Amino acid sequence: MAMMTPNLQATDCSNLIPSLTSLFPPRLLHRPLSLPHSRFISKASLHHPSSPSSSSSPPSLVNRRQIISQTASISLSLATLSSLPLPAKSEEVLSEWERVYLPIDPGVVLLDIAFVPDDLNHGFLLGTRQTILETKDGGNTWTQRSIPSAEDEDFNYRFNSISFKGKEGWIVGKPAILLYTSDAGESWERIPLSAQLPGDMVYIKATGEKSAEMVTDQGAIYVTSNRGYNWRAAVQETVSATLNRTVSSGISGASYYTGTFNTVNRSPDGRYVAVSSRGNFYLTWEPGQPFWQPHNRAIARRIQNMGWRADGGLWLLVRGGGLFLSKGTGISEDFEEVPVQSRGFGILDVGYRSEEEAWAAGGSGVLLRTTNGGKNWTRDKAADNIAANLYSVKFINDKKGFVLGNDGVLLRYLG
Repeated sequence: MAMMTPNLQATDCSNLIPSLTSLFPPRLLHRPLSLPHSRFISKASLHHPSSPSSSSSPPSLVNRRQIISQTASISLSLATLSSLPLPAKSEEVLSEWERVYLPIDPGVVLLDIAFVPDDLNHGFLLGTRQTILETKDGGNTWTQRSIPSAEDEDFNYRFNSISFKGKEGWIVGKPAILLYTSDAGESWERIPLSAQLPGDMVYIKATGEKSAEMVTDQGAIYVTSNRGYNWRAAVQETVSATLNRTVSSGISGASYYTGTFNTVNRSPDGRYVAVSSRGNFYLTWEPGQPFWQPHNRAIARRIQNMGWRADGGLWLLVRGGGLFLSKGTGISEDFEEVPVQSRGFGILDVGYRSEEEAWAAGGSGVLLRTTNGGKNWTRDKAADNIAANLYSVKFINDKKGFVLGNDGVLLRYLG
């Protein structure tokens, strides 16, 4: 399928059903509360003949007074104890993450987040149900953002991806919508798109002044250098066309390929890795290559997601909770499994904070951490009580990170 025309003219693929699905406080010191030390009077002391008060009062009266006095002291101490504040519930306090509550409806799935490079307090958060949220305090609080150009039509947009370079920013969504800002998101304009665009736009990357790179779930990659007025195809055909040509090359499961990606991730130097919709093989692309390169999976279980490590290698997640790392850096088909404590839930994404530290998130609040580049992982139990699937881990830099989930769940990294 040719895609070299500048106006995104391509064969209409509307009969294909798009199937891209995004899977894409410090801990309180719980001090034991102890009762005040009460001086209980022993039986022997109550009846000691040399007791100072025994010379002036009958022993029984002394006993009553002392017992009443001690009882009153204990009652007062218990009353004071009951007024102390109780520790916060564990689900509200996470070890290195805190939950940020958002002004959105339950059921919204958060899909992407980005900040303005020149002002890391100013950022945007995207999701389903036409969700765009804005923060100006680094992600502590968020407000709904209304963009008139995205509300002109009676569509309920799913905003998939956002990216900034300087003050220029881009947003793509489904049904097909492209938004652009040149003033750090203070205003957004809608850029027209061809109705024959193959597939749904699932990813966009701001690459320079008036320049961006856009990917659809059918493998089309387009680049612009004039603010989106014209786009040039970076690959010569969609993935389904590539597989139709190379089905005899031995790619397992290619005959069942529905023509769409399940996930797609870009490395900082512009390489892509994508997982087929059924998870039975994966594909890679490097700048300058005319076609996507399909790869057989070397693991029996189907692939859930793939992405790039901080050292340039690949990580791979399989259904059921397995995590694999490629041997060496760059594109590889040689992977080895590393042990993880996922409690049987699937791991859905990995985000690297540095070359050594990374976090993985998944179903039912699974949150894992590595401090040696991914060789060993430990489970962060603090997120166990969060009733949500955690789909995406995003680190803006080594001090600012977020985990995005369903039902509007957002976790902010505290460090």
